[in-house]
Amino acid sequence: MPAAHCLMQCREEIHAVAGGLSVDELWTKAGGAASAGFHLRHIAGSLDRLLAYARGEQLSAAQLAALRVEGEPGIPPANAGQLIALADAAIQFALDTLQATPESDLLTPRAVGRAALPSNVLGLLFHAAEHTHRHTGQLVTTVRVVKGTA
Repeated sequence: MPAAHCLMQCREEIHAVAGGLSVDELWTKAGGAASAGFHLRHIAGSLDRLLAYARGEQLSAAQLAALRVEGEPGIPPANAGQLIALADAAIQFALDTLQATPESDLLTPRAVGRAALPSNVLGLLFHAAEHTHRHTGQLVTTVRVVKGTA
């Protein structure tokens, strides 16, 4: 339940702060920090990757390729609506995954990454939510700095 509430709060905050961003504001790297666009793409991508590990999968070539370009605006540059929709879809998939995961599976061991770091389904689901929350907070701060309202 706490992971679901965290993800729902992140979705609300994303809509509240990113909806009105121009393409320039979205991709500005204030002080060399990651852009708001990166945080939105990273929220979607990290949820996808962490949920793949929770399912017992390793990352696909497509997931690895997406990871490499999370900070790139693209040609033409992605706009706020597109990136919010991407984050929304990933958050909804995570919420659906939380709801569909049987309690009996939560302590099932899982290996993470090439190093096969030990975890379990519960740890990965929790980390997916808290990692999303971390980047949502960074998104909020980045938007304030870019808009000059920090």
